[in-house]
Amino acid sequence: MAERQERTAADAVLTRIGQVVMLHHAGDREEARRRLLDLWAEIGEHGEPLHRCTLAHYLADTQDDPCDELAWDLRALSAADEAEGAAGLRGFYPSLHLNLAADYVKLGRTEAARSHLHRARGTAAALGDDGYGDGVRAAISRLELRLRDDGDPGADPWGPPRQRPQ
Repeated sequence: MAERQERTAADAVLTRIGQVVMLHHAGDREEARRRLLDLWAEIGEHGEPLHRCTLAHYLADTQDDPCDELAWDLRALSAADEAEGAAGLRGFYPSLHLNLAADYVKLGRTEAARSHLHRARGTAAALGDDGYGDGVRAAISRLELRLRDDGDPGADPWGPPRQRPQ
């Protein structure tokens, strides 16, 4: 009975996060940020890792400053690492690393961006064959192209350096 009550409480937190995410997607970024921060204060830095991961992941999206966005995305990854092996989090890693790669691009830290993009690609096998998985894989590919275009157009960012024709 106690385990069932814990599951119900956990589901309630995720439901509340989802409701605020819908508010954000509807365009009320400031209110969404405020409510997500209230939830963060409620669950605390030592709350359930799944809750912290999910909450930090979405809180990052509400930030105006790229450094703040990076900080929240790093918190999300840290919480996911704490809950390693938890059901459902394996499929979250591609998105977590993709977001970190995008954060580092915004901050002009191309090598860090490539490193996280490589991790995103490496964990993409955990994604399902559904709309979410397809969307994350497509976003990974778009960012790979963007990073490739920003550097040497003929370079493969994951392979060894190629010799140029003389």
